[in-house]
Amino acid sequence: MPQLDYPYQDAFNRQLTDRSMAAATRDEYTATLKDFFKYLENFNPTYQRDHRVNQLQTTDVQQYLAMLVDARQIQNQTYNKILSHLNIYFKFLFSHNWTPYLPTLDLKSKPKQAAQPINYRWVDHLSDLLANQRLHYYTRLTLLLISQGYPVQVFLQPHFTANLTTTDWSTDAQKFLVAFRQFVIPLQDRFQCGDWFLKQRSAADPHLTLPGLHKYLKPDEAIAVFALSPTILYQGYLVNYLRRHPQKTDREVIATLHLEPDSIDYYRRLAQRAD
Repeated sequence: MPQLDYPYQDAFNRQLTDRSMAAATRDEYTATLKDFFKYLENFNPTYQRDHRVNQLQTTDVQQYLAMLVDARQIQNQTYNKILSHLNIYFKFLFSHNWTPYLPTLDLKSKPKQAAQPINYRWVDHLSDLLANQRLHYYTRLTLLLISQGYPVQVFLQPHFTANLTTTDWSTDAQKFLVAFRQFVIPLQDRFQCGDWFLKQRSAADPHLTLPGLHKYLKPDEAIAVFALSPTILYQGYLVNYLRRHPQKTDREVIATLHLEPDSIDYYRRLAQRAD
């Protein structure tokens, strides 16, 4: 039986499916809840003690949301989406008597912020970024993979590397990968794991988590002089791609970038305004 990413995952997924929710939206719920419980496992004494979801209180959710704001600098729109995911999940548990609390009940959404300009120009400077040895290897690898169209929730998955084809990447990318492999091979040997994003200390699960990746990205923002949030970088990549390929049809772009059809108009408008 496969290991669940968070408590009651199968039952909750069945409810989302019964609500005719799109697969991409269900994936967003999974990403939120997986990250939330991973954070609890690493940083929350209440949950660490016995892994009982029915013991979680409002302060436990508040601490996670505060981390997202302080450490990852998420925007209010993202904050509200994550809070909505958590709220629906805990309402589901409460409706089945699997928790006596609604820890999200007293948490309020944040006001809508003015849209911030998306940095799409970083893709044009990828060669210089890959060659910048002041940036950590994981930072440069994140930039490289996003520039190839891979979002963070994909390239942090175990076994992602095994199916990755890099032979048609640029000379600069190949040169960076040679140096990166020298960095990662000792970690791969230690953990007996062929993946790329690995922890540098002993752990039962050697794979780097999203919070763990942010610990490398955040300090490097002072060097790169732009935000290194994977979500923001990916948005910049999409806008850059659409600016470079204005002749492509919606169907071609959706197939290439794996976008939801209702997202293409949004990113096309951003690309048109990006001058």
